[in-house]
Amino acid sequence: MTAIAKQQTASHASTALAYTQTGKVQPGEHIMCLKTRIEELGPKIADEGREADANDRFSTANYDLLASQRIFSALIPEAHGGEGYAYSEMADALQCLAGYHPSTALSMSMHQHVVAANVYKDLHGEGGGPLLQKVAAGELRLVSTGAGDWLASNGEMTRVDGGYRFSATKHFASGSPGADMLVTSGPYLDPEEGWQVLHFPVSLRDEGVTVLDNWAPMGMRGSGSNSVSINDVFIADEAIAGRRPRGDFHAVYCVVLPVALPLIMSVYLGVAETAAARARGRCESSNDPVTPYIIGEMETALTSARVTVADMVRLSDGYTFRADTDTVNEMVKRKTIAAEACKLTCAKAVEACGGPGFMRANGIESLLRDVMASHFHPLQEKRQQLFTGSVALGKEPPGQAF
Repeated sequence: MTAIAKQQTASHASTALAYTQTGKVQPGEHIMCLKTRIEELGPKIADEGREADANDRFSTANYDLLASQRIFSALIPEAHGGEGYAYSEMADALQCLAGYHPSTALSMSMHQHVVAANVYKDLHGEGGGPLLQKVAAGELRLVSTGAGDWLASNGEMTRVDGGYRFSATKHFASGSPGADMLVTSGPYLDPEEGWQVLHFPVSLRDEGVTVLDNWAPMGMRGSGSNSVSINDVFIADEAIAGRRPRGDFHAVYCVVLPVALPLIMSVYLGVAETAAARARGRCESSNDPVTPYIIGEMETALTSARVTVADMVRLSDGYTFRADTDTVNEMVKRKTIAAEACKLTCAKAVEACGGPGFMRANGIESLLRDVMASHFHPLQEKRQQLFTGSVALGKEPPGQAF
């Protein structure tokens, strides 16, 4: 086992100490299994999630509950004040969480993939430690705008003494109503280097930052993926975490996508698993001769989803993958396969139940709506095929016009 893998693979078998008298987990005190911790919180999360979905609002109560048990710092190595859980354990926990409330799980995956990217950087000597320490110290809740910004980013940055003034509206900021920090980017026309994209954090408590009330989607209604308005906020030079040429595919995504996509797709696998379980329960007494055939289609699709997501997690577990376009290519291909399999599983679950599957009270149609969001995470199917085809032909990965 490599030194990196050893640092990240902590044994939880002897950690029976669970909760303090306050009901909160303290740094270094974790339960044997992260998934078990989620299962203990699950009923409360499900109840709150149903009410949040019904009103198109984010469940801050669920985030508060997860924070009280230090789930936000669970991936962070103990040396930085976190819980030290392995990447694969977080993937399992997110899949489990999705069975109780998909929207909370999706928002949590957005936080966790930012953490995971910084764990990778820390283990490979590329920084990351300071942010991990801040998250662990305050159980900070992070929001990523990377998917919405992608290669070109958006907004206006003006150079001033000691930094920049920044204004933008960032869309699809999942978890923003209950979060602390936006991990974002902005385009800057450098007088010497031309168009650049600068990466930096922005406090959601800054007086120039407003979380807009504009999230009313088809599915994932409680994910709080609201837009965030940033108005003339000062970004200090020392806050700039990185820069890259605007519009070009960059090495930063060779770290971000391999750690982000398995966690995100674990959520959608959890949605598909739940839909299939509910369909089985409803259809086991069916006398319709067609029902077993449809259930068979559902089970076959679910197996495809399970196998593909498991392989995605395998590729990233331990943070020992090569951060290059070949790794990204393998990951985005699997993302497309997994998303299609999860969507088909949920569609067949609704179909197998007939008319009742279409009714809200039976709790399956909402899962079909939720799983449809899997398409919109990068890379979307057609963009993935363009990326994969370009790499197969020995060409540079496609960029993005701006």
